[in-house]
Amino acid sequence: MTIPLLQRVLHDDMQAVDRVLRDSLSSNVALVRQVAEHIIGGGGKRLRPALLVLTARACGYRGSHHHTLAAVIEMIHTATLLHDDVVDESSLRRGHATANALFGDAASVLVGDFLYSRAFQLLVAVDSMPALRILSDATNVIAEGEVLQLLNAGNPDIAEEVYLDVIRRKTAKLFEAAAHLGAVLGAAEPAIEDALAHYGMHLGTAFQLIDDVLDYSGDHDAIGKNLGDDLAEGKPTLPLIRAMRVGSAADAALIRDALASGRLDDFKPVLAVLSRTCALEYARHCAEEESAQAAACLAVLSDSPDRETLLDLSGFAVKRMY
Repeated sequence: MTIPLLQRVLHDDMQAVDRVLRDSLSSNVALVRQVAEHIIGGGGKRLRPALLVLTARACGYRGSHHHTLAAVIEMIHTATLLHDDVVDESSLRRGHATANALFGDAASVLVGDFLYSRAFQLLVAVDSMPALRILSDATNVIAEGEVLQLLNAGNPDIAEEVYLDVIRRKTAKLFEAAAHLGAVLGAAEPAIEDALAHYGMHLGTAFQLIDDVLDYSGDHDAIGKNLGDDLAEGKPTLPLIRAMRVGSAADAALIRDALASGRLDDFKPVLAVLSRTCALEYARHCAEEESAQAAACLAVLSDSPDRETLLDLSGFAVKRMY
């Protein structure tokens, strides 16, 4: 599985999702259109909307609401990116300047709010109380995750369990919602709904853990952001948490100082600690466990090309280099 292959498999559906997105970005305020178009048109894997489309198809859905809800999912995701980049003072995403770098923090935050509100306008049009419940709960949990991440920024003493809770709230929750919505649209049995929601949660966790690994080992051009951004932003991600736990006192002190200073001069010494402690391998192993659990959740589905694509996606989550 690769992203281009996934896009080919879902070509017609994703074209329909993109049409909903473009139509929904209409606004009499030019800056709203400019900022929203900049980030939505700036690429990205479109994994969350693709996940919703796949699970809906795998559950036998026939209709068009999955295109609308997939666009809603992408809008919510885009709004979180706009807000995250402001909080993190990021200047690069997907290989391009962030919206806050181009238009300013205030515009990015306010357009993020516009995307949230427009997403719920679309959701109302679908007229599904279960979908409304799933997405309203998800956005609330995501907001909590963002606050928890802020509270733990620069905190070298965060426990692994707490960190995993943060990423399940902040990142995996929207994957979970996307997969759950597909099952709801397909009128799946409660057991299948539950299994697909868990699939999304494990898949999203695996993706985030690999992102943690790639921030210290990826290719700048491939991942579309600066290596070491997490360190510069004072984020104690799983590789650092693991290295401080199993490394020497000197290793832990070095990482603590690097998180506190945010200096990329500390990047190579930190990489050396991660190598000595096999912390990147550990984080990758944790991602592989999440991927395996995601794959196991698909046992409730009947065999179909869409089920196979979902299975391939769980493998791609941990094998990717971008």
